[in-house]
Amino acid sequence: MRCLIFLLAALALLLPGGAAAADLPTPEFIEKMAAFPQAEKAAGLEGIGAKLAFRAKEQPFLLVSTIIFILAILHTFVAVPITKYAHKVQHAHDARHGSSVSFKGTMLHFLGEVEAIFGIWVLVLLGAMLWFYDLGTVRGYLGHHVNFTEPLFVVIIMALASTRPVLRFAEDCLGFFARFGKDSPAAWWLSILIVGPLLGSFITEPGAMTIAAMLLAKKFYRLRPSPKFAYATLGLLFVNISVGGVLTNFAAPPVLMVAAKWGLTTQEMLLHYGDKAAVAILASTFLYFAFFKKELAAMAERAGDHDGDGKGDLKEVRRPIPLFVTLVHLGFMAWTVFFAHDPPLFIGGFLFFLAFSQGTAHHQHEIQLRGPILVGFFLAGLVVHGGLQGWWLAPIIGNLGKEALFAGSTILTSFNDNAAITFLASQVEGLPAQLKYAVLAGAVTGGGLTVIANAPNPAGQALLGKFFGEGVSPLKLAAAALIPTLIVAAVMIFFPDRGIDEMFAPEKERGYVAPAAETP
Repeated sequence: MRCLIFLLAALALLLPGGAAAADLPTPEFIEKMAAFPQAEKAAGLEGIGAKLAFRAKEQPFLLVSTIIFILAILHTFVAVPITKYAHKVQHAHDARHGSSVSFKGTMLHFLGEVEAIFGIWVLVLLGAMLWFYDLGTVRGYLGHHVNFTEPLFVVIIMALASTRPVLRFAEDCLGFFARFGKDSPAAWWLSILIVGPLLGSFITEPGAMTIAAMLLAKKFYRLRPSPKFAYATLGLLFVNISVGGVLTNFAAPPVLMVAAKWGLTTQEMLLHYGDKAAVAILASTFLYFAFFKKELAAMAERAGDHDGDGKGDLKEVRRPIPLFVTLVHLGFMAWTVFFAHDPPLFIGGFLFFLAFSQGTAHHQHEIQLRGPILVGFFLAGLVVHGGLQGWWLAPIIGNLGKEALFAGSTILTSFNDNAAITFLASQVEGLPAQLKYAVLAGAVTGGGLTVIANAPNPAGQALLGKFFGEGVSPLKLAAAALIPTLIVAAVMIFFPDRGIDEMFAPEKERGYVAPAAETP
């Protein structure tokens, strides 16, 4: 109940305040960012360096906002040491004062919570905005120019996907494929990491991440894999989820950002991105499977023999769930996915779901809202910061060739949400078809290298972080995701495809009008 009250309070704070919000002025830096291209053209400025220098001089606050964003990113790299120190402080406090709360230890633990980091640095950002401007500018930016729909959606889709009936249904679906390998840990590992991410094209990537992470926790991580294998699996999961949502035009955030503007259909995504994504997922997963095959065999011995065939398996006896309960849960998920861009509808649906879950409590486990809310807080902070990074991202995107843009998009995605990368690319007028392909391909390719690279990644870390001691190391995660990322990059660049020019034909953009709230 406390989590629900917190969720509703957060919703009230995040959504614009009706008529009062309509009177808020457009921040000066937003107007300046929109006018930069025209001003640079009039001044005859060319080249990335010259444009960035001009923009930083015209609007120093934007430079400060990027410095704050960089500090927030660096903070994520020291989150694990901070958490270790917090535990040390708490233990020392317990030794001196007994079992009581240490304020210093609690504050340090909060500073080491990855999901809280970008929210913490939002306070610094808003302080800088007040210093440069005024309270009206702060309210105008948060009320009109930051879209919190995605964080709210992720909170609710995570809560729904983690319910017992939905998780059981997903487990049964993936179990169909695992039975071909006699329910061994290796069969389940392959099924979750191949089929799970591809399902993200239909239930959205956050939903697929939640289900895959919870099943990995149940079927894989509880068998105590080595640290190397644990990180390899997490990195592979992040990369596969990032590319697994491109079979349709609505499931992956970076695709969704440009689907309407560039006229992308599900058929085109399937034929020009989905086939490559499936090849890359299969290649990466089987490569890691071959490398860790011996360890998977050892895990089968630890799992035990439950069917009497002399081989380790993960079969179990489970209490049945009525079909109508499962169907209603799936209906609520479908409602949420269909109305993913309408907060009043998907939040209202979630409230009805809570009532239904109370009426069927004997078939449920306790709804977990703490993790989803923390992930939503993480994404909300990232959205606030990301909305101010277009001043330096746009010149880079607009001044690179195909191969350089693909590499740049992949790398930039690691330090900014990949949906922001594609959104900014969609604002560059006259971008050739091959460059559109490159920036979208690069955005999904780099989505597994860091926690902030793709919106579902924080959900995966929140669900699986407990299996990594003091927390997930960003450097080890990047190293684990590097090989699958390179495989995806090779497939996206070298896989033959003659239909890109037709897919991104300029005439498909005619008549498009960007929605007012379409910001990363």
